[in-house]
Amino acid sequence: MDFDRTYADYLDNDGIAALQALEAETGTRILAYYTPPQAAGLSKAHLEKLQALEKKLCVRLVAYETHGG
Repeated sequence: MDFDRTYADYLDNDGIAALQALEAETGTRILAYYTPPQAAGLSKAHLEKLQALEKKLCVRLVAYETHGG
């Protein structure tokens, strides 16, 4: 799988390779955070929209504050 460096430009090729090797070994998807993400403080209306979209798409969605804004 290609690695999207949009928010992870601090990982070099060796770091990415190590992460992907551990993913392959464990059979899991591992998320790497330089700084733990801050959960978004959604309004009640936005939370309801997010929950409705979860139901429609049959997925779990997580909203985080954007990096550096």
